Amino acid sequence: MRRTLFEDVHEDFRSSFRTFLEREVLGEENRYGDWERAGIVPREVFARAGAGGFLGMSIPERYGGAGADDFRFNLIIGEETQRAGVSSFGLGITLQNDICLPYFLTYCSEQQHERWLPGIASGELITAIAMSEPGMGSDLAAIATRARRQADHYVVDGAKTFITNGINADLVIVAAKTDPDERHRGISLLVVERGMHGFTRGRNLQKIGQHGQDTAELYFAGVCVPAENMLGEENEGFRYLVSNLPQERLSIAASAVAAAEAALSWTLEYVRERRAFGQPIGSFQSSRFTLAEARTELDIARAYIDRCVQELDAGQLTAEDAAMAKWWCTDLQGRVIDRCLQLHGGYGYMLEYPIARAYADARVTRIYGGSNEIMKEIIGRSLGL
Repeated sequence: MRRTLFEDVHEDFRSSFRTFLEREVLGEENRYGDWERAGIVPREVFARAGAGGFLGMSIPERYGGAGADDFRFNLIIGEETQRAGVSSFGLGITLQNDICLPYFLTYCSEQQHERWLPGIASGELITAIAMSEPGMGSDLAAIATRARRQADHYVVDGAKTFITNGINADLVIVAAKTDPDERHRGISLLVVERGMHGFTRGRNLQKIGQHGQDTAELYFAGVCVPAENMLGEENEGFRYLVSNLPQERLSIAASAVAAAEAALSWTLEYVRERRAFGQPIGSFQSSRFTLAEARTELDIARAYIDRCVQELDAGQLTAEDAAMAKWWCTDLQGRVIDRCLQLHGGYGYMLEYPIARAYADARVTRIYGGSNEIMKEIIGRSLGL
């Protein structure tokens, strides 16, 4: 089915970003493979992305952005990183653009905008958001990290884990309890900056997949954070987090569909060339049925994602619609990539084939951004149940 979501300016952006990936991420020497082995993307790559106009597209021009408040540009970055098989790199970029940036744009003061937005747009400042804590699970109200007000600053104590961009990050949005007697209403968001005394980073965690994405433990031991680093109002952090979750979950869903589409493309190429019993394995009815099912489900999912993007840009995407997208599309990603790997046979289990890396990278999408069980709970509650 023909897509009608994009205009010429978006396709020009896609072409430019595809060239950037080929030149700066892949390259003849396969830089991406080196980053996967090292467990981190070099900081200078973020600066190159910023120079190319691929960071902070929605940041106003006076702060170095493109002033393009249009999620279709974000969508293209997610699609192209998956198409190229470089999801670890894509995760770091989409975290900056899709998940962290809205907090800086929406809840910062003018002074904070002047301090941080130019660096975010240029890639000089890499961002992260720290919500998850050891043993906390999906219950944000159970946050144990504390921020005590003392004169003109807050003293932050606590620990966070599973933090994407955790090693590279210069600005970390930290969810902390400023009123420990309250649950949701006692949470605030503070920006902790690289180099603040008492802020340390633990391990770059070793994961099943997404190997090139630095995912870290963060520790805060009496970190003095200036009161001017508060995002928005004190004790309003939970409301801010909830308001930004639909875009985060749509970003995850869109990348999930793109990853599955890339897997299908690689598999179609493989089954046309690989022969068994004297004929291409793609000619067997079981193979055709498997791939036909995948193509159909992905086209349906893509149509829903495109509609959600339109709703988001119109300011009308609901939490329930985003939850449906996140749950359905990440589950679909897992199913499609699993079937595609099966059609590769033993070669599908070899990391030299992109399908193997995609299989490992896909598993986490059903967990982060809110587990899919939580997505079903959100949807169920919207039904009045």
